[in-house]
This record gives sequence, C-alpha cells and structure tokens, in this order.
Amino acid sequence: MAVKIGIPRAMMYYEYIPLWKRFFEEIGAEIVLSEHTTKNILNDGVKNCIDEACLPVKIFHGHVMNLKDRVDYLFIPRLTSVAYREYICPKVGGLPDMIKYSISGLPPIIDTEINLRNIAFGKPERALLKAFERIGGYVTRDKKKIKRAFELGMDEYRKFQKSLLQGYLPDEGNSILKVKNSELNIAIIGHVYNLYDSFINMNLLKRLQRENIHIITPENLPEEEIIKRADTLPKKMYWTFGKRLLGSILYIIEQNDIDGIIYIMSFGCGIDAFVADISERRVRRETDIPFFLITLDEHSGEAGFNTRIEAFIDLIKRRKRLENNLSAYG
Repeated sequence: MAVKIGIPRAMMYYEYIPLWKRFFEEIGAEIVLSEHTTKNILNDGVKNCIDEACLPVKIFHGHVMNLKDRVDYLFIPRLTSVAYREYICPKVGGLPDMIKYSISGLPPIIDTEINLRNIAFGKPERALLKAFERIGGYVTRDKKKIKRAFELGMDEYRKFQKSLLQGYLPDEGNSILKVKNSELNIAIIGHVYNLYDSFINMNLLKRLQRENIHIITPENLPEEEIIKRADTLPKKMYWTFGKRLLGSILYIIEQNDIDGIIYIMSFGCGIDAFVADISERRVRRETDIPFFLITLDEHSGEAGFNTRIEAFIDLIKRRKRLENNLSAYG
C-alpha cells in the first residue's frame, strides 16, 4: 500500500508543486492535497494559529487541519533559502515548528531543511538532491530511484516555468491562458499564495480576465531581467520573493505598455510592508501609471473589494478614453 504524503494547498504549493508532485509520485508515494481554500479552512486556521501571523500563514494552518487525519506524513519542508546569499520569509522557514506547536494529533512531518544560501557557482541542484534524498528516505531506501525521481521532478518544474513565460498562470492544472488583444494591460503584483489562491484574492484574476483584461504577473516575466533590475537598488534585497516583486515592478515600468499596477499584500507581512512602499514610491516618482495597493486579512469583505477594483479599472479606462489627460494621482 502506497505511503500517503499530504501537501497543504497553500503558501509555496503554488511555486513548487510540479516538482514536489512528480518527485513523490516517481518514488511510489500517493499525493493527497488539501481541499481548495474555503471559509471553513480559513476559520480552522485562525483558531489554530497565533494572532500575529499573516493571512496566508493562518490559511496554511487550516489546510493542515484539513489534511492531518487523511495521510501518513505531512510534507512541510523547512525552506530557509532557495538562492545564494538570500532568504525566504522567516515565517515560511518556521512553518514546521509553528504547525507542531499549534496543532495536536498530527502525523509525522517531513520537515527537511532546504538551504541554498551558501551554494554558489552553479551547484544548487547538487545541494537540492541531497535534501531530496533525505525527503525520499521516508518512502524508499532506493537512492537510484530517488535520484531519478528528483531529475524528473526538476524537468517538470522547468516545463512549468517555461509555460509561465509563455503566458500561462499557475492555476490548477496550469490551464489559464491570458487574454490576447485585450483592451487593458494590468500588472498584478504579489506573492504566489496571494495571487493564485482564488479565495484569498476573491477570484481577482478570473474576474479581470472575464473583462478582457490582459494580466501580467511576476511569474510571466524573465527571471534574469527581474534580477538585473533588483540589483540596481542601493542595497541588496536579500528576501528572495520580495526581490522578485520589486524587480518585476522596476522591469514593468520600463516597458511602456502597462495601464495599471495592482499590488496585493497581506496585513502583517513584514517584507511587503517595505517592498510595497518602495514600489509605490518608485512608480509614482518615475511614471504616471496608476498604482493600487490592496491589503488583505481574514476580515476583508468581497463587496468592498469588488467596488475598489471596479473603481480602479474604471479610472484606467477613462484615462485611456481621454488620452491620458486624467491624472493618476489627482
């Protein structure tokens, strides 16, 4: 009988699920995903998480509650760093411990650390393989099988990234192709778990697509160009995903084909607190592109959210109709 590995459909799921899913399947494990985020999952997360955590972390706790009685292991890797001399958010790195001490009755947790902070000179995959050997050891002792599964998982991940550059969004099944020949080009900036969990963002991406709006996200942009723009900052941005967001905005505002920028952040996110501020200052100082910051928490209401989005889109359409004679910022 196959070992059941539970993967919460939250946080870094939207970044790495092609790699994780292919790897576990190739070593003979059965993947069990938590359900799509719902109000009940959010409520369970809020009840079982510290108050000071941001919305995505609370939702992650809810997904663990949804999974814990259905699997043999929970897969919650300790993601410390995925790039040389950079870090991931400390709350992401601390998720295994937060879960262990917040929720009772858990199955064993696969919390292998992934730390590439000191890995340079093109050797990250070798270090990653060592981590995945430890992860795979929970299912099989066949190291050749684990190595082959890791290689196939990385191939799947590269295909996934390539599809994003071709215009797809990492929705379920990677199936949403962006609208072509649209009236507006809107950049949606935010962490993957805010952009692609339709419950958190109240179905924003699909709503904009239904209005024939061309959506651009950081995942659709070439990584080398993002890094190049981020490296122009006076000081190094050492939060990997904060660097991605800021570099994406700096790249986008150079292209002269964006009608508006929507930045989605979670209340309580320390990294976004200053990345969003830096981004907004640069956009307002160097361009006339309308910039709209949305801050979400567990109390955000869909009616007010929709009204604000509709007003922002209406502003952009009026500006285009009046040939940009309408100021973006009054």
